[in-house]
Amino acid sequence: MTDTKHAIHHKIVIIGGGTAGISVAARLRKAGQDDVAVIEPSDKHYYQPLWTVVGGGLAPIEETVRTEASVMPKGVRWIQDAAEAVDPENRTVRTAAGVNVGYDYLVVCPGIQLDWDKVPGLTETLGRDGVSSNYTFETAPKTWEFLRPLRSGTAVFTMPAGPIKCAGAPQKIAYLAADYWRQEGVLNNIHVVLVLPTPGMFGVPEFSKVLDGVAARYGIDVRFQSEMVEVNSAAREVTIVDHKDGKDEKSTIHYDVLHAVPPQSAPDWIKRSPLADPKNPAGYVEVDKNSHQHVRYPNIFSLGDAGSTPNSKTGAAIRKQAPVVVANLLAAMQSRPLPASYDGYASCPLTTARNRMLLAEFDYTMKPHPTIPLIDTKKERYDMWLLKRYGLPRLYWDLMLKGLA
Repeated sequence: MTDTKHAIHHKIVIIGGGTAGISVAARLRKAGQDDVAVIEPSDKHYYQPLWTVVGGGLAPIEETVRTEASVMPKGVRWIQDAAEAVDPENRTVRTAAGVNVGYDYLVVCPGIQLDWDKVPGLTETLGRDGVSSNYTFETAPKTWEFLRPLRSGTAVFTMPAGPIKCAGAPQKIAYLAADYWRQEGVLNNIHVVLVLPTPGMFGVPEFSKVLDGVAARYGIDVRFQSEMVEVNSAAREVTIVDHKDGKDEKSTIHYDVLHAVPPQSAPDWIKRSPLADPKNPAGYVEVDKNSHQHVRYPNIFSLGDAGSTPNSKTGAAIRKQAPVVVANLLAAMQSRPLPASYDGYASCPLTTARNRMLLAEFDYTMKPHPTIPLIDTKKERYDMWLLKRYGLPRLYWDLMLKGLA
């Protein structure tokens, strides 16, 4: 991209109108910035954390979607198009429609890419024949459709290796399903298999210990250091690779129901761009993990799932990142030192039963980082379930997207 004749120019351009993009845009408008544009192709905005609950049969999918227009902050220009290239030298973004959007400052937050095709056989069967995923709006209701009638057989729940959004989601749906089958009196007839690429249930020992107990309570067969590599829908078999001891041994599991989570990565166009870390094939936008400023282009910031910061990719992380990005961006615009620092905070609301939740809060130290006073969130709690089901959606729509939380 060397053409410097821009069809459009804005002082601040934000790539992505999801959680991160809308939160930052709202905060910039509150800070008095009057020339902000958001590049976002979708006319729908989703509250994705509730898709787990939808897949567990405890919320309607309609609660998770609103129009993008309804969440776009007043005074922000919405460019309804998809970004497909960035030229940081000439300060332009090229869109899928071939429009060059010029900027003085750029915030990159297009989200993460779901690489369904990295698992042979998965794309073809997704949403039918007992195979579903809570990672899309279309298939989250299918999960419950497949789980609800099961009375015997094998249910497999998988998690891919590498960074993914909401790393707790692959096991949350296993617990919601197992608790449902327990209530129905059929859990003893169902072999529940949880395939995890990690050596333990969770990266923070205090929470991992609780989840060990949850898995044992439901009799879940946990396959550690393993991942799904192929789906054979005709035979209803999933191929699993066990990486323990470096042997990479393959085995197949017959399934009646399969909840599949695909590998994930930075969007392909980010991988190809100068914004990506050339030494890291994952291709995330290369930023300082505390300031969120790009390491080579000081007028570019990134947050959310597309950034290289080594935190857990959750909406709670974005809630803490957005004010840091805005404070540092405003400082950069005035050639001042960057005042704000992100400590890696993330939280993972882990639904462990149909009315219980464990709120795992932690930061870069991988130690518990509780933020709710007087409540021990390291235990499964009913009040935390109410927070997950009702409180957090309200926080999201009414406060976070408006730059108020």
